[in-house]
Parts: sequence; structure tokens; C-alpha cells
Amino acid sequence: MPESPNTLEAQHLSRIYGARTAVHEVSLSLARGEVLGLLGPNGAGTTTTMQMITGNLAPSTGSVTVCGIDLLERPIDAKARIGYLPETPPLYRDFTVDEYLRLAARLHRVARGKVGPAVARAKSRCGLPDKGGQLIGTLSKGYQQRVGIAQAIVHEPDLVVLDEPTVGLDPNQIREIRALVRELAADHSVILSTHILPEVEAVCDRVQILHQGRVVYTDTIAALRQHRAGQALTVAFRRPPSVETLRALPGVRSIDALSEQRFRLFHEPGDTLVDTLVPRAVERNWGLVELSPVETSLEEVFVNLTQRDEAATP
Repeated sequence: MPESPNTLEAQHLSRIYGARTAVHEVSLSLARGEVLGLLGPNGAGTTTTMQMITGNLAPSTGSVTVCGIDLLERPIDAKARIGYLPETPPLYRDFTVDEYLRLAARLHRVARGKVGPAVARAKSRCGLPDKGGQLIGTLSKGYQQRVGIAQAIVHEPDLVVLDEPTVGLDPNQIREIRALVRELAADHSVILSTHILPEVEAVCDRVQILHQGRVVYTDTIAALRQHRAGQALTVAFRRPPSVETLRALPGVRSIDALSEQRFRLFHEPGDTLVDTLVPRAVERNWGLVELSPVETSLEEVFVNLTQRDEAATP
């Protein structure tokens, strides 16, 4: 059977607890070598979704395939392709790093003769080459997170799922884990769940935002920066017209005067304000010297999509 072009295909996943639907019809896919940021406020269903994707929780409806293998029909084969770091790493504090990683390798069905090289490789990739004989309980929080990631990749999975891998770390440790996640993408596909939004912009290729158990946004990071509830342009002129003249242009909703010559024009999504503004500026000799779209941060998009829906909920 030919290898699937995508590492992961999850279709219409739902998880129902009695009268409450924690996750509703969530679909996502992941290409090889891609890092996906799975985001949502507390209670949005991100952890439940990851538990279903990794086979730790059965979906009420929907399907999951990993490298073309149906997770529900062939769970052992599918899970062999997955590495998972839950929010609380499953560490045994009384084990040494080597003891724990050897156990993880055997649980992931690494052949006995290949366990040693697999453990050495995972330690090297996670910055643990000299920590093998140290008790896990004596390691710093940052190094414990590294051990957690090492157990997730010791069997060389195609898909690595990381739930809050930098929680509780200091800024230097966070930067190290970010670099490690980017390195993992060279050989694995990665799903990263975190509440640290700059982290997503730094390491992810694509983002999917959940709210109240539903997907409310999915696109690339580059496209996300152009996503906004209301569009905006920054413009500057050598001989600026009056604010009233700019406000009268078709499609302009509001204006912020940034200086005497520089303005921010807000207009409706999809509006072709540029097609009107540029000819008008040339015709009336305004001396247009700047015309640039206003990028929106991930934080602004996240807040807009989640708080807006909350405000609309009775």
C-alpha cells in the first residue's frame, strides 16, 4: 500500500460526555515535516482532541489515520507511528534517564538489539548526552521536559504530539525547547499545543484555533498575519488631503491620524480600497509615499475569534 502523503488525517472528530459535547466535528491534517500549532482557551477541547489523535481516548464519532493506517482498526500499528508528550510528562522520578528511555523504547516495540542506539540518538537530539546516569527526580524542570520529549521520539515516530512542552520553564529553557521543536520538524511532523502565542509564531508553519470544541480558524502563519476582523492600511502623503476627504473614499470605515502626513485607514474585509485610493492620489497630486497593509498578531486574531464568540453566547 502506498505511503500516505499526509502523516495525519483526522476527520469529523467529536467527543460527547452525556449532554455535553467537548469536541464537535473537528478535522485536521498534517503534512510530512510540518509543525501545526493547535490552540484554544482553557476548555476549548485541544487536549481532548490530542488524546483522540494519539489513541488515548476513543472519539464518539469520526476517524483518525496515521500514515494511512486507521487508528481505530489497527491501533497498535498506528500508535507505533506516534510519539506523545502530555502536559504532565509521564516520568518515573526514581529512574535514571537511561533506565527510563530504555523502558520507553521497549514499550514502543523497538527491537531489543536497537534499544541502545535508539536511546543514545534520542538523548543526543534532546541535549541529554551526559545525563544518562542521573535520576530524573534530580533534574531541573527544563531537563525533565527534555526527557519527556526524548521518550516521545525514541522510537523515531512519524508524528510527534507535544502538549504544553514549555510550561513552567524559564525564558532560556523555552528558547531551547523551541529550537528543539524546529529540529524535530526535519524528520517528524509535529503538533504543538501551547498558550504561549509567540511560541507558535516562532516555530509553527500552520495554526488551528479551537473554541468551545469547534474549529474557528485554520491557515498558515503567513496567512494568519493578514487575517483581521476589519482590514487596515497605513498610508502617507507628501501633500496630504484632509481627514474628511479620506473618510469620504468608498469603503473607508474609520481613520486614525498617526501624524499630519500619515494615516491608518480601516475598511471592510475584501474591500478594494487600494483600487480607489491610488488613482485618486495620483489624480489630485497628494504625493503618496507609503501604502502598506497592517499585519495582525496571532494574539489579536486569537482574542478576536474566542472573545467575540463568548460575548455572543447568552
